[in-house]
Amino acid sequence: MSERPDDGFAPAIDAHVHLFPERLASAIQRTLTDAAGWEFEYAIDRPSMESTLVDAGVERYVALPYAHKAGVAVGLNEWLAAEAADSDRLIPFATVHPDDDGVGEIVREAFEAGARGLKFHCPVQECAPADPRIESALEVAVEYDRPITYHGGTAPMYEDDPNVGADRFAEVVESFPDLRVNCAHMGTYEVDAFVEMAREHENVYLDTTFAMSTEAEEIMGFDPSSIDDEVFETLSGSIMYGSDFPNIPYPYRAERAELLGRDLSAETYRDIFYRTAIDFLGLDD
Repeated sequence: MSERPDDGFAPAIDAHVHLFPERLASAIQRTLTDAAGWEFEYAIDRPSMESTLVDAGVERYVALPYAHKAGVAVGLNEWLAAEAADSDRLIPFATVHPDDDGVGEIVREAFEAGARGLKFHCPVQECAPADPRIESALEVAVEYDRPITYHGGTAPMYEDDPNVGADRFAEVVESFPDLRVNCAHMGTYEVDAFVEMAREHENVYLDTTFAMSTEAEEIMGFDPSSIDDEVFETLSGSIMYGSDFPNIPYPYRAERAELLGRDLSAETYRDIFYRTAIDFLGLDD
């Protein structure tokens, strides 16, 4: 499916993409369909995904794995590193499960193999952002100056989960002040609290994934217009574009359309769609 880029979008970095072995990717999508009724139209193999992203104007993308159980992280990290070796667009992150043996060493090996950061899906992995079981992983991330992306908010179906929310996220911000941390989905449904955290701490980032889609209100009951333009203008150095591709139950274009429909400055758009991700990832432009 062609997704021609819109003015102001390309070249872009998509900071929130999911690439898994196809059997696991299919299982994840089936779980989302069962839980939320979402249906997915995009292919899940890397060449097809990259074709869609390139057509959309995406120059590079961050692939975020997450281990749903102990014992699978090493294999996922190795698989994603091999996929990255065959792509000039893929920026791999690493995963580890809190119940793995040698949590810190697993992360260290992944970073040595080229992983640019670390991903935790707090509800799926049943761990808070500063969970003592992953403390050694966070320490390795600080040592290697690698960022962490968390699913740390309560959207779209985790409002009763004890591992997520602004208060739990604040724990990792306070405990690891030298660690760059990103809360996906703009921290929905506690956007105001996460925005304030980003204002107060230069190491706190947010990504726009799902929350700023034109379909956000219908899909997850969040109104993107509730976030004022001022937030993006003043925090453009802390907010970066993401999509959740290919696990989106709507056209890829919807992820950027709401943002591009705003009257934001060209500098703000360049930050959101490109420069902030460069900074978060610690890459040379």
